[in-house]
Amino acid sequence: MADNSLLEEQRGGVLGPEKSHMSIVPVGRETLSNALPPHESYEGRHRWDPEAVWTEKEEAHLVWHTDLRLLSILCVMFFGLQLDRGNLQNSLTDFFLRDLNLSTNDYNNGTTIQLVCFLLAEFPVQMLTKRFGFRLVLPTMMMAWSTVSWAQAWITNRASFYVTRALIGACEGGFIPGTILFATYFYKSRELATRLAIFWSTLNVARVISALLAAGILQMRGIGGKPGWFWLFLLEGLLTFLIGLFSLLYLPQSPVATKSFLCRHQWYTEREEIIMINRLLRDDAAKGLTAIKEPAKWNDIKGAWKDQSMWGLYLLGLIAYIPQTPVQSYLTLTLRNLDFSVFDSNMLSIPSAVLQIILMLGLAKSSEYFNERTFHCFIGEFWSLPLLAALLALPARGYAWDPYFHPILSAWISENSFNVKKRALTAATYNVIVQIGSLIGSQIYRADDAPYYYRGNKVLISICALSLVVMLGQRWWLILLNKRKEKVWERMDERERVRYQEDIAQREKDGNKRLEFRFRY
Repeated sequence: MADNSLLEEQRGGVLGPEKSHMSIVPVGRETLSNALPPHESYEGRHRWDPEAVWTEKEEAHLVWHTDLRLLSILCVMFFGLQLDRGNLQNSLTDFFLRDLNLSTNDYNNGTTIQLVCFLLAEFPVQMLTKRFGFRLVLPTMMMAWSTVSWAQAWITNRASFYVTRALIGACEGGFIPGTILFATYFYKSRELATRLAIFWSTLNVARVISALLAAGILQMRGIGGKPGWFWLFLLEGLLTFLIGLFSLLYLPQSPVATKSFLCRHQWYTEREEIIMINRLLRDDAAKGLTAIKEPAKWNDIKGAWKDQSMWGLYLLGLIAYIPQTPVQSYLTLTLRNLDFSVFDSNMLSIPSAVLQIILMLGLAKSSEYFNERTFHCFIGEFWSLPLLAALLALPARGYAWDPYFHPILSAWISENSFNVKKRALTAATYNVIVQIGSLIGSQIYRADDAPYYYRGNKVLISICALSLVVMLGQRWWLILLNKRKEKVWERMDERERVRYQEDIAQREKDGNKRLEFRFRY
């Protein structure tokens, strides 16, 4: 966009008679709270106080309290998600395909059906979440997919396998971005990457625990005349249902409405609520512009899709994780085909999960400390290149432990989305695209390229290199957008700046196009 047109767009017709003598708010997203008071509908409006002050010790105590009360249950919910997502992979070691007379093509088709239904559910779930609130929607989703998960213990053929895959995908779709969005109501932008890394570490912890559980439960083959995978689906599905039920009775509505059936008193004192609300709004004033239950509309979806600052991040969501997908997806089946026992196949999947937890947390913590996104994602992707290259040279495959930078990229999208409704929709869009990337990744290793998949690994190396280029390109693009804003701001005199910041209606329409808003990279 040319500077002149950008200037006209940002002025938004605010050059009328002077209305007040407000001072100019300095440039930077952390200063916008002075220019963007929260809406009357915002849940924490009654705790908003521009003059409030507090100590670092008080804020640290509040964050720790939130980690203990909220982060812990969200991690348990993520654990339940991975438990039901991973049990199918674990069941493969107990002759699941043979017992149901399914081929690997049937298995791939079932995975595809699940992903398609997962994708179709993403946006409707975000709409429901914005309409009915996180406390109701997220636990209900858990109880729905866990019911299908334990019920699939009784499937007997290809048709019932496809039906249960479709239902599980439909019930899980939208859960991850919904949970991430819920967390943004309690944490500042710089705190989010580490919390998201803890979320995804929980998925890897679940992989470890799921492997341990599977190694034991699958030994139950023959009990009651049932195969081991029958008991795996039944017991793990029931466990997830109980987690969902507990979450329904425990989760808070918002930072200022934390009472629930199991918590008869508020989590925070009045003083702590004041600190919570004002620290969040001073970090990201847009959180006060949307109530938790304010419905999203089609125009909001179009706005999320049309935002050019997000396109590079969407593209990364599509391609950045493909290089790691094929080996990880078929790890247990590959180990079983190499004549490892059921027990050993599940146990051998644990080291990669443990290493990924360590590397992911370290990368996310470093990203938070240095307040930097691009090069931390770059490191996570570049890590894969020598390992992929080794797959072309070595006769044995053993790579599945790259540092997962998905939490950093998710936080990156969230902090550059500006308002909460848009944040929900950009998160859903990103998650849909990531799943499409997973679908692409699952098709790269083909039977005619077995057993070493040299052609497939060359494709993965090419995609990995492309991802690195896109990361650097996205960084350059966000820097350019920030420079354009700076140039327009510098061309405005003080009177124009004051009136620009007084135009409340235009202020909310602009979103992350605001001249005071700076994209993080």
